[in-house]
Amino acid sequence: MDSVVELKQVTKKIRGKTIIDDLSFTVQEGEVFGFLGPNGAGKTTTIRMMVGLINITSGEITICGNSITKDFEKAIKQVGAIVENPELYKFLTGYQNLQQAARIIKGVTKERIDEAVALVGLSDRIHDKVKTYSLGMRQRLGIAQSLLHNPKVLILDEPTNGLDPAGIREIRDYLRKLAQEKKLAVIVSSHLLAEMEMMCDRIAIIQKGKLINVQSVRNEVETDKKTYLCDVNNRKQAIALLAKHHIQATEHTEGIQLLLETTQVPDVLKILLQNDLLVFEMKVIKKSLEDRFLEITQEEAIMHA
Repeated sequence: MDSVVELKQVTKKIRGKTIIDDLSFTVQEGEVFGFLGPNGAGKTTTIRMMVGLINITSGEITICGNSITKDFEKAIKQVGAIVENPELYKFLTGYQNLQQAARIIKGVTKERIDEAVALVGLSDRIHDKVKTYSLGMRQRLGIAQSLLHNPKVLILDEPTNGLDPAGIREIRDYLRKLAQEKKLAVIVSSHLLAEMEMMCDRIAIIQKGKLINVQSVRNEVETDKKTYLCDVNNRKQAIALLAKHHIQATEHTEGIQLLLETTQVPDVLKILLQNDLLVFEMKVIKKSLEDRFLEITQEEAIMHA
């Protein structure tokens, strides 16, 4: 996949204070890229620099190979964005809102408006007034508005803020659809870990203006060993028994925990069962994004303590 957005050592200082500190990452076509961090971490400031709303102090941002500072028009032509909330005329219909937006964008046809409406699933309600729309529908209309000029990059700042669970799922599904079907690079900022885990392919974790880590969510690197949880009737006996076979196990609230290669699993089960222990369940434990986020941010805090 090609990188369509690249940040190189981007820094932003306001009145002598460093808000964004040496930020570098790339975003590829066809992926949903999450920008995760607590409120005040610098997410919106970074997005504002990416769309040219505020100047970069140092470093460079390129979109489809064009610098946002040196060749702004070419770069921004490839971007659709909603910073904070979509601006809509509530007394007009959804379609009339898109027509108003199309007036200031060169070359947007009726067919392109209809295509954008279909992409976000608003065909049934597009001729209703926006004041009758739910928050989720307004967000989708805002996304349709951002897609009218057929950009390569879609940037959304906290797109699920204020939405109910059904609205959040709607937005998540449409963003994944846009990335997969249209090969859009979708950049989403949020402080909601669970939501980002379900929505994104990769996530950049930002804290106090610094990039802490970039994590793969969907395509985790497979390792030879995995952590297993085994629910057994006698934990202490099982741990002692496995120790005799040079297999280390530790007690867990739900059973015993083991770090094993896949080929070792049948041997462990055989040892336990042949010694009359009852095994109720054996499963792989996957660390959630929340676990990894807390590990990374705590490690960072310790390093700078």
